[in-house]
Amino acid sequence: MKLISWNVNGIRACINKGFEEFFKKEKADIFCIQETKCQEEQVKEIADKIFKGYFQYWYSAEKKGYSGTAIFTKKQPKTVKYGIGIEEHDKEGRVITLEYEEFFMVTIYTPNSKRALERLDYRMQWEDEVRKYLLNLDKQKPVIMCGDLNVAHQEIDLKNPKANQNNAGFTNQEREKMTKLLKSGFIDTFRNIYPERQEAYTWWSYMGKAREKNIGWRIDYFIASDRIKTYIKDAIIYDKIMGSDHCPVGCIIEGGIDF
Repeated sequence: MKLISWNVNGIRACINKGFEEFFKKEKADIFCIQETKCQEEQVKEIADKIFKGYFQYWYSAEKKGYSGTAIFTKKQPKTVKYGIGIEEHDKEGRVITLEYEEFFMVTIYTPNSKRALERLDYRMQWEDEVRKYLLNLDKQKPVIMCGDLNVAHQEIDLKNPKANQNNAGFTNQEREKMTKLLKSGFIDTFRNIYPERQEAYTWWSYMGKAREKNIGWRIDYFIASDRIKTYIKDAIIYDKIMGSDHCPVGCIIEGGIDF
């Protein structure tokens, strides 16, 4: 089973920058995107063409042109849930959950703490509620969660850790929340397979030729229930794929769970 996640930083723009070619080439079983920046009706015509053969699930923010997530899957899930059931957190289209017979598939676009950390307090509330939500799912069956989680967990996960200490995405508070999530029964699939791999990034600033110089951050993840880690055969960073300031990430699962 091949799973892919990509923060497209606006699906309408990304479609014109190679998205369709990548989507059709990879033939993922489940393809999740974040930061769609659109309402479903704005892309329905072209989406029906690109995602033919896939079931589509879109979750847009109330604010137009902002945030948003979507999942495209070859197999129709048993149930679909939008949000985590808390009104304060469900206005920005950030979480979609698909339930299959053997697992839950969750895509998440975590709020950015922003410059001057103006949204850090909200982010801390979000982290606690999302962790509770995932743990509740995990009590029922294994969870595979992916998305732009807006945090570089360890120093190895960004090019310049010292210069970015206490910047959004690399504050002690955000990193500690990720540690807490992982210690509660989940794994970072990429680090589980490649614990020492350096310069493995998924986001680069548009400033200063950062991508060309590979001055990046790894903030896009596949997180999975610890008990299914033996079925995770590979974790992929498609760092040569352009079209967004993020690149896609992937997860290959063999045996154990399927849909």
